Amino acid sequence: MRGTLGLVFLWFGALKVANVSPVSALVADTLSFVPLPASFVVPALGVFEIAVALALITGRWLRPFLPVLLLHLVGTFLVLALHPSVAFKDGNPLMLTMEGEFVVKNVVLIAGTLMVAATLPPREAPGEQPQESRLPVSDAARH
Repeated sequence: MRGTLGLVFLWFGALKVANVSPVSALVADTLSFVPLPASFVVPALGVFEIAVALALITGRWLRPFLPVLLLHLVGTFLVLALHPSVAFKDGNPLMLTMEGEFVVKNVVLIAGTLMVAATLPPREAPGEQPQESRLPVSDAARH
């Protein structure tokens, strides 16, 4: 799951950085309240997605990236609230446009992100021995 999510975010992020993403205008319109130019915001979002992808693929820095990734994915639903005419055909919330489907598919990415987060190994307390060295030792091995 980590690898698949990583590949998706690498792809999405690279398209934004290269300024060839088909959703760049939608992202820029949705984030128009951000006091920075879209020419900065969209590629910056792409860089963030690439960083997330690298964290997912390598398994490093997952704990700090996963909560921010969840916020990012939940934020994509702003399109439904801020631009309902773009997301819903004829204002009908049951009839999605292509842009609406693009947003709603993020429910699957959220589920995948939550699964990755739920399967992270427990954190070790400072000074605690690593997990593999805490295996039970039989009485015969102690003597």
